Amino acid sequence: MKIIEDAIKRGDKALSEYDSKKVLAAYSIPVTKEFIAKDLAQAKKFANQIGYPVVLKGSSSTLTHKTELNLVELGIDDDDALSRAYKAIEERGKDQLDGILVQEMVKGERELVAGLIRDPQFGPCVMFGLGGIFTEVLKDVTFRVAPLEKIDALEMMEEIKAKKMLGEFRGKPAVNKEILAQALINLGKIGLEIDEIAEIDINPMIIKDDIPVAVDALVVLKDSAH
Repeated sequence: MKIIEDAIKRGDKALSEYDSKKVLAAYSIPVTKEFIAKDLAQAKKFANQIGYPVVLKGSSSTLTHKTELNLVELGIDDDDALSRAYKAIEERGKDQLDGILVQEMVKGERELVAGLIRDPQFGPCVMFGLGGIFTEVLKDVTFRVAPLEKIDALEMMEEIKAKKMLGEFRGKPAVNKEILAQALINLGKIGLEIDEIAEIDINPMIIKDDIPVAVDALVVLKDSAH
C-alpha cells in the first residue's frame, strides 16, 4: 500500500490519523468524513462541505497524542469559531504539523475500542472492547487470533462486560452487528496482509445511529531495524 511505503521511506514510526483512516477505509471499516487543510481558506471550504459542527485536529505522523498536546478543538459550529480554533492549533503545533484535519463531529453516547496487535507467539490478534476514557481504567477488552470468522467477531461482542451497550441503549437503536463484525474481521485481514503494520488502535469507535465509526485511529509501523 503506497501510504505505508511512503511513510517507511520517510522513516515515520506511525501514520498520521488521516492516513491511518485511509488504510481502514481501504478495508471497508467506517471512518469519519474528513479532509486535510493546508490553510484557513481550505479549512473553511471543507467545513462547509462536511457541514457544521466539525472538529479540528493538528495532523502529523510524529504527534500521536494530540489531546495531551491540546491540538484538538471540538464542536466548532461556524466560520468564526473555525478561524479561532484553526489559529490556536496552528500556534500550539508550531512547525510540527503537516496540516490541520477538518473532521465531521460524530455524536454518540457509546464508545468502543478496536485494534490490532502482534503477539510474539500467535501473530496478528484483533482487540475489541469498551472505548473512550474507560479503556485503560476498566480494561473491558477481548482478543482473537486472526484470521477471524464471523462467529469469532460475534463472540467477542458477547464477551465484554459492557455488551448491553451494543443492544438498544437510551433510546438509540442496537448496533449494526454485521458492520461491526466485518470491521473486526477486516482488522485481522490487515494484520495478515500488511506485514509492515505493527499495531492499530481505533479509539474511540463511536456508534453513530447504529453504525460503528472510527473517530480516531493510529496505525503504528514496525521498526524497520528489526
